[in-house]
Parts: sequence; C-alpha cells; structure tokens
Amino acid sequence: ARTGARLVLARRKGRAEGEAPAAVITGLAARMAERAAADRRLLLRRGAWTLLVLAVLAGLAWVLLFSPLLALDAERIKVDGVADPVDPATVVAVVEDEVGTPLLRVDTAEVAGRIAEIPTVREAQVSRSWPDGLAITVVPRVPVAAAAATDGGWVLVDADGVQVATAAEVPEGLPEVTVPLTSSEETAPALDAVLTVLGVLPEELLGQVAQAGATTPEQVMLTLDDGATVRWGSAEESELKAEVLAVLREEPAGVYDVSVPRTPTTSA
Repeated sequence: ARTGARLVLARRKGRAEGEAPAAVITGLAARMAERAAADRRLLLRRGAWTLLVLAVLAGLAWVLLFSPLLALDAERIKVDGVADPVDPATVVAVVEDEVGTPLLRVDTAEVAGRIAEIPTVREAQVSRSWPDGLAITVVPRVPVAAAAATDGGWVLVDADGVQVATAAEVPEGLPEVTVPLTSSEETAPALDAVLTVLGVLPEELLGQVAQAGATTPEQVMLTLDDGATVRWGSAEESELKAEVLAVLREEPAGVYDVSVPRTPTTSA
C-alpha cells in the first residue's frame, strides 16, 4: 500500500513539474505579444504626428508662398525719405508689378535696385511690412551745382555728376560750375574734383559759392558771392579744408588758400 501511494505521489509531482515550464512559456509569449502591440501603437501614433506636422508645414508654406492673404497690397506700399526732386509716385510705380505677389516671394533687394535706377534716387532700402506691405526708404540725390545746358537753361547735378533736374535759372544757393558737363577725357577729372569738393561743403558754405571750376584736378578754385576767391587745390582732405575755410571766413579777405589745410593763408 505504501508503495502504491508513493507511485501516485511521484506521478502527481511529475505532472506538476512538467506543467510549470509550459505556464512560463505561455506567459512570456503573452507579454511579448502585448509588447509588440504596444510598439505598433507607438509607431502608429508617431506616424500620425509626423503626418500632422507635415500637413501643418505644407499649409504654412502655402499660406506664405501662394496665399493671397499675404500678397502685397498697393495701399500698403509706404515710401519714406522722399524729397524734391524725388517723386513718390515714380517710386511706387516701380513696385506696382509686385502687387498681388505673396510678400515672402518679393525680392526686396531686387526691388531696391530698380528704385535706385531712378535718376533722382541715390539709394533705396526696401523691407517687408507684414502682413501685406512694403516699407521703402529713399535717399534722394541732392544737387550741388548748376551747369549750363547745351540747348539753354541749366542742368542741376549732384556730387556724382548725375543730372538730377533742369532749371531755367540757377537756383538760389547753388553755384555755377564752369567746367562743361560734356567734358572730354582731359577735363573729366577736373569736373569730378570740383563736384567732389562741392559735395562735402556744409550747406552754409555751399550757399556762399557763386562759381566753381578747375583746369586740373589739383587746381580747384571757388568764387564766393562776395567776390573772394578760394584756392582749394585738389579734392583730397576736402572735409578738413571746409572746416578751415569756415574758420577763415570769420575774417574778411580777398583770397583764401586752403590747398594745404594745415597751413592755410589769406590775403587781401
């Protein structure tokens, strides 16, 4: 009887020991399946977020590059810094072909370059004014002298020799340039020197100059409105020469020589 009982217990123990590994394997498989399902859900969520981000970026790109919502509005083109002889309407006309173009696609540097081609404009800066405008800042060319025109009247030129405007008479405050604008290769350097000198003169001094001329670039001469003569010399150190002349003009003289600005002289 004891032997039979032992056999029964041994059989039960064997079955228990065989069932334990099977249960472990089954549980491990379940956990692996659960983990795989979680990984799939994570991938699906990541894919959904990626698609959502791409859709948002695509929509934003469309709004910025193609949508009429951010297109340039003609009423939102603002021009600052304009002064005679620059005509604001001329500046705006250069930009009109950009109206309706999404603002981000407007090449501001290219537009500024086109505006700078206007004869009366020295330089221009263009910036976007969101959501649908442009801000344009213009530096006009300022006449520094009047030169006799070949067909009569006067041509007003700036320090670069660019013809800014015309006039029937020499405007008050502008000197007459005695070097012809239709200068040859021999006289062109002299004209450049004269205009360079006039371009650095303060407004108060410029208004006192009646005539300006030169036979060579090193012999610029100014005739003042009181009849005095200024021997300027070359265009080098013109800013210093202008400061020296302003001081010398405090005492009356017939000739002011600032050709060597650190040792100027005056004479009756």
